[in-house]
Amino acid sequence: MRILADLPDEDIAWLDGYAAEQGKSRAAVIRDAVTAYRSKHRDWLEQGFGLWTRYGQGADGAEYEAEIRKAWDTGDLS
Repeated sequence: MRILADLPDEDIAWLDGYAAEQGKSRAAVIRDAVTAYRSKHRDWLEQGFGLWTRYGQGADGAEYEAEIRKAWDTGDLS
């Protein structure tokens, strides 16, 4: 989708220079910038969902529940 955005001339000049350095078009640099901005501004639920599993700390919920229930039954809550 095309958009229309007004930017100051000095920002356009910087953007053109940066795009040339990267070997990209101005539009590609703007798309990359929007993608990077969105990834840093996700809501808290989206940022945290699955975080433990991503870093090797995940556990199957049913297995965890079974372990907790077993501890209740045996009285070993340590």
